Amino acid sequence: MAGAVSRVSVLLKSSSLKVLPPLRWCTVAHNIAVKTAIDEKRKAALLGGGQGRIDKQHAKGKLTARERLHLLCDPDSFTEYDMFAEHRCTDFGMEKEKYAGDGVVTGHGRIHGRPVYLFSQDFTVFGGSLSSAHARKICKVMDQAMLVGVPVIGLNDSGGARIQEGVESLAGYADIFQRNVLASGVIPQISMIMGPCAGGAVYSPALTDYTFMVRDTSYLFITGPDVVKSVTGEDVTQEELGGAKTHTAVSGVAHHAFDNDVDALVRLREFYNFLPLSNRDAAPRRQCDDPPERPVYSLDTVVPLESTAAYDMLDIIRAVVDERDFFEIQPLYAKNIIVGFARMNGRTVGIVANQPKFAAGCLDINASVKGARFVRFCDAFNIPILTFEDVPGFLPGW
Repeated sequence: MAGAVSRVSVLLKSSSLKVLPPLRWCTVAHNIAVKTAIDEKRKAALLGGGQGRIDKQHAKGKLTARERLHLLCDPDSFTEYDMFAEHRCTDFGMEKEKYAGDGVVTGHGRIHGRPVYLFSQDFTVFGGSLSSAHARKICKVMDQAMLVGVPVIGLNDSGGARIQEGVESLAGYADIFQRNVLASGVIPQISMIMGPCAGGAVYSPALTDYTFMVRDTSYLFITGPDVVKSVTGEDVTQEELGGAKTHTAVSGVAHHAFDNDVDALVRLREFYNFLPLSNRDAAPRRQCDDPPERPVYSLDTVVPLESTAAYDMLDIIRAVVDERDFFEIQPLYAKNIIVGFARMNGRTVGIVANQPKFAAGCLDINASVKGARFVRFCDAFNIPILTFEDVPGFLPGW
């Protein structure tokens, strides 16, 4: 055996063949090259559509998709899914323009220590438009949220379907809508509209439990002002057609509006603490520093002696609940009824109350729908309801 080895050594030395370096050297070099490529890809993914488009987003007073997630979630709690996913479209030259993440950042994190699944659409990449890859990422976090039993939050900033992909993009919306329906009453679904959303991008938020908007920068409409003008000849602005004021006060599609991105995300963190994780969990409870035996002297005088005089039911609600902390839902829509979340002895309760200050507290169609939808949500998620009643009846003719 030793002789055979020596003959092989002699042949190798005398041969003109190039001797390859040891395998471990190739492996190390390859690993370094792969790591470098991954690092470069990750840096590109973090920039979304590029620094120029990020600067334009900031100039409009808007945060980027990643900045929103980092502000919403607890520090260092967000774990991203599918950062390097890309679209597979080869039509209209799309194969030459690809961005890691494909216009949406998805994953899971924590808000005040409680788990949550999230997706945040990136307007700097194809205007946040939805492709099949984009839809698959959203569907993945929705599936995971239902499997684990944790709420899902969507930060929407999308122009709608990616027209270059045609019917594949529309099929992606169908998959998302199906999950919205399957998750209804199982896990809380929250949509925060943080940019102009049109077409398919508005249907999913309307199917979720709560839809919030940002004033002056977010819009919800099926088709934009240009299409409306071409069909009806009517000049209408984005704000009039689908702005925060329209949807919080007239249509009732949105449940609250906030002044800017930062305010919206801070208030969303506050709102999240009122909700249970799923329909299998009890309403959350936190330590209460408001003594239950404290006297509320204002209740002696808040209701006027004259039965026809109006008063503000919010004064009674805030006086009764813990620490006067009341998160009202749809405060500008159907003002003759009040709904929202508060805490009693640290536990979340739903508040339903007539509001004598508006229409003498009479019920009409809008108020009835507003109250019924809120009661259904509380029923599905084991949230006790506290009712404050002062109602003359239904409004005549309604």
